[in-house]
Amino acid sequence: MTELKRTPLYPVYSEYGGKTIDFGGWELPVQFTSILEEHEAVRTRAGLFDVSHMGEIEVKGPDALANIQKWITNDASKIEIGQALYSPMCYPDGGCVDDLLVYRLDTDHYLLVVNAANIEKDYEWVKQNSFGNVEIANLSPGIAQLALQGPLAEQILRKLTDYDLSQIKYYWFARDVNVAGFKCLVSRTGYTGEDGFEIYTDAEHAPAVWKAILDAGKEEGVVPAGLGARDTLRFEARLPLYGQEISESISPVEAGLGMFVKLDKGDFIGREALSKQKEEGPKRKLAGFEMIERGIPRSHYEVQVEGRKIGEVTTGTMGPTVKKNIGLALIEADYAKIGQELDVIIRNKPVKGVIIKTPFYKREK
Repeated sequence: MTELKRTPLYPVYSEYGGKTIDFGGWELPVQFTSILEEHEAVRTRAGLFDVSHMGEIEVKGPDALANIQKWITNDASKIEIGQALYSPMCYPDGGCVDDLLVYRLDTDHYLLVVNAANIEKDYEWVKQNSFGNVEIANLSPGIAQLALQGPLAEQILRKLTDYDLSQIKYYWFARDVNVAGFKCLVSRTGYTGEDGFEIYTDAEHAPAVWKAILDAGKEEGVVPAGLGARDTLRFEARLPLYGQEISESISPVEAGLGMFVKLDKGDFIGREALSKQKEEGPKRKLAGFEMIERGIPRSHYEVQVEGRKIGEVTTGTMGPTVKKNIGLALIEADYAKIGQELDVIIRNKPVKGVIIKTPFYKREK
């Protein structure tokens, strides 16, 4: 049996009651108290996540931007120093290698933040598809990442830094920010549908930063949060999870991420296939639905209309904030219309649902 990888914060999980599971080869906390409590804390106050399993790939040199433009579907030429960009990264057939964030650190200096299970694959992919004067390095082992998410995130983090956090706009970041005495990169990004920050620091400083944030946020009711709440939060906000809503067999156009596919920026890997899908319309589409009858949809449950399979559930659960049994399903495009009734096969029985508008949850700005 292969040994599970651990983040620099693994030693502190037990102090907070963390229950760990195998997540893509990593031993990570699924919860500390309960998924519902942690979910509710992030929606109303704040929660702190260990996301140090995520990968960081540095790309620098005169041809850094040209390489990134070839690898990703979004247009990185539009971002300024200090700005971040979300993008899928595709194979020639339009399937996803991964979805990632691009941070522009300097003129010819970028950081790609990739999904944990894809670090090695992504690193090999970008190296294989690189050209010209560019240096590519996998910095993941030396970097820890914490995500402080929720409406009170800024209020809490303010206690640990003299940097004016209100200056960091959504999808922007600041480098060399002193947080609890440690140099960090702080970005206003996250994966919960709430305001918040992702904090990157040297791996050895992670436990001290973690404890400082939890201590500073006691008054506000901050809680450590695990993967369970991270999944229900991102799902209610209709944020895709690699391996579920997008994968090597699900394109960004099928997943409803067409706005991040910029066909007019010039050539990139997968452009031809994605251009065709956009032009002709994809044969499958990701649609959100809620259950009319009692039953909780789960990943891979079959979806039918009039007894015929039209697709399957990618993610489904009881939405803790919206208080409904909801799901996302990849289905034949003709049926992906609001108001369309469908059957989810739960324990071999068809259970009625209806397609609704997504995201299921949107915070008030």
